[in-house]
Amino acid sequence: MSTVPKQYITAEEYLHRERKAEYRSEYFRGEMFAMARASANHNLIVLNSGASLRDQLKKSPCRVYPSDLKLRIEATGLYTYPDLSIVCGEPQFESDRGDVLLNPIVLVEVLSESTEAYDRGKKFEHYRTIPGLQHYVLISQDRHSIDCFTRSNNGSWDLTSCQGLDGKILLDAIGCELSGSEVYDKVVFAG
Repeated sequence: MSTVPKQYITAEEYLHRERKAEYRSEYFRGEMFAMARASANHNLIVLNSGASLRDQLKKSPCRVYPSDLKLRIEATGLYTYPDLSIVCGEPQFESDRGDVLLNPIVLVEVLSESTEAYDRGKKFEHYRTIPGLQHYVLISQDRHSIDCFTRSNNGSWDLTSCQGLDGKILLDAIGCELSGSEVYDKVVFAG
């Protein structure tokens, strides 16, 4: 039985295709991987979280970017689309096009059944190589649960979790918090 060989593309080819594509794809080691469409809960949680963080950061040098901004992890070559990226100070981009970010201090991912293992595992392995990254926030879209990994002074990652609407996660590196009641405002879980 013969197999069809995979067609590998360069990062430049990926970026050219991605800028014209109707759907988003990640890129890693010569391959493109289509991303699943987001649910209503996913979109509402991203909007709620981004709005809360943006309001808290209004008078700071930090910016909150939504999921349409690509991120490149320089150490591994992964191109991906975090649900939210926060940069403090001047954002660094891969090129003058300003569509591929390099220097987030906080990344937020909203978890789905199909992405949770990847977001907690391999994707976090990539994210940990970003030198300036201080917080990686994982928000469930099917229950009131927020996890935050924070880089400690020795380079290890400490986990803080909150469950329910009364809990909150502190993001010390940017002087903000994410509260369950804000993140899950108007979110309705399937029975």
